[in-house]
Amino acid sequence: MNKLSRRQFLNAAAGLMAAFPYGRSVRRLAASPLSPPLFEDVPPSASHIIWVHTNARSPERYLPEALPPGVAFLDYDNDGWMDIYLVNTGPCDFYRPAKPTPNALYRNNRDGTFTDVTAKAGVEGGTFGMGVAVGDYDNDGFPDLFITAYGRCILYHNNGNGTFTDVTEHAGLATPGWTTSAVWFDYDNDGRLDLFICSFVDYGAQHHFDCGDNKLGLHFYCVPRLFKPTHSFLYHNNGDGTFTDVTHGTAIEQSLGKGLGVVATDINNDGRMDLFVANDTVQNFLYVNRGNDQWDEIALAAGVGYSDNGVPRSGMGVDAVDLHCNGWEDLFVANVDHEMFSLYRNNHDETFTDTAHENGIAQATRLLSGWGLKFFDFDNDGRLDLFLADGHPDDMINQTFPTVHYREPLLLFRQGPDGLLHDISDQAGPIFRKDFPARGLAIGDYNNDGRIDVLIGNNGEAPLLLRNNDGQGNHWVGMKLTGAHCNRDAIGARLAWSVDGHVMKMLKNNGGSYLSSHDPRIVLGLGTARKLDWLEIHWPAPSGRVERFTEVPVDRYFTIVEGQGIKV
Repeated sequence: MNKLSRRQFLNAAAGLMAAFPYGRSVRRLAASPLSPPLFEDVPPSASHIIWVHTNARSPERYLPEALPPGVAFLDYDNDGWMDIYLVNTGPCDFYRPAKPTPNALYRNNRDGTFTDVTAKAGVEGGTFGMGVAVGDYDNDGFPDLFITAYGRCILYHNNGNGTFTDVTEHAGLATPGWTTSAVWFDYDNDGRLDLFICSFVDYGAQHHFDCGDNKLGLHFYCVPRLFKPTHSFLYHNNGDGTFTDVTHGTAIEQSLGKGLGVVATDINNDGRMDLFVANDTVQNFLYVNRGNDQWDEIALAAGVGYSDNGVPRSGMGVDAVDLHCNGWEDLFVANVDHEMFSLYRNNHDETFTDTAHENGIAQATRLLSGWGLKFFDFDNDGRLDLFLADGHPDDMINQTFPTVHYREPLLLFRQGPDGLLHDISDQAGPIFRKDFPARGLAIGDYNNDGRIDVLIGNNGEAPLLLRNNDGQGNHWVGMKLTGAHCNRDAIGARLAWSVDGHVMKMLKNNGGSYLSSHDPRIVLGLGTARKLDWLEIHWPAPSGRVERFTEVPVDRYFTIVEGQGIKV
């Protein structure tokens, strides 16, 4: 086991402080929230979710202890109600739990409560789990689960009868090393979901460093810059239940990083899905899909690789969003404290401009570390908002940096009529006055009321299920897109719609946040309007079909099947 001297550690810390000299006090939230609270914590007594994450924290402070868990909303039994999946840690080269520490699958009982069906479904895990990616890779109509890990990944095939089968070896997805976020997407437009997997650092018990004050016997989690970077993985779906690793010879193999977050999107509107990857302590990657299995990594030229002053940051959570519904995807990345987060506006030429300062995001996040996050219209007013889950990776950080804390507050930004994001956390309810060791975040409407709820995984603690109470006066359209010739999840579909003559657009991307997966349904907020003028779906390749609807149900969920219209 390698050890860092106190001088080496202090030099590294000094380097970090020199690179990121900013600082301010963490915002203390006001005590006058709106009534009722915009988001309300649903306790275990009400939800019946009693699972608690085990972070395996040890005196040695092995780095994998600090990063999980991921969470997911999914409808595993296709009953139209969102179920919940939670990832836990398990045995590895430095951890041997005294009793089983399974993952958890909770079935939605349709009355606000959930039932643990983990053992019955056969999805206990058993590895040192990190995150989860949900996708119907075999187009059979049932969502499958891919679990990333420090150690062996797991692919669970959904059998369609309430059970899953571990098909990892048969599928060829027993990916080595330490994997984090993953995303299902159809990169070659053949109608089948492929898989991109982020790889973190070259790590093992034999590569562990002691970081801390050796004289006092204090240990804390090492900064990942101490460890060697690795390349991520791209797997092509062969259409027969197996996958082929197509990373070799591509920019994905050549780009060594420390990947933590990924989102699949189309930054240049060429009909091919691209990838934005957040890296820790090295530059981020933006892989542009040029077709014919060719990828260009353009993050530096695009202006999203480094901070504005050319310094690599600790990228963790990411998202892609058409923030103003104008047909172009913007990008977001959350970083560690003293680095600030970035909101990148798409310039329509494969470059981006950081607008975090003008939106107040940079100022609000100076002393925070961001993990799970997502853009969505929480109040159904037709404008996209932002939810951020924060928490420092090191539980000892306050002993080194007194203004930085391990447990941190959640943040909520509402987009105003001016098109800017405004921090309304101090008005959003009591939950925003508490602090958490938050990691993964997923969004989904678990009670089918048209208001999107939030699920947060906390490191070493119980998850948070937050019920959305806002938007009661606004109308909405909720839909599940089902591909027939394109991939069944319709990843890559483009939507356009008109409300009172105002036309808006969006892309159905996939991934985003951190280690987590989201409700696949789309909710369009209408504000006070009672109907859509029209809705247009541009289905992704290989069909490329365009369908237009003028009679669209409002304030309810329905399904649109490619080529078959609306199914209520």
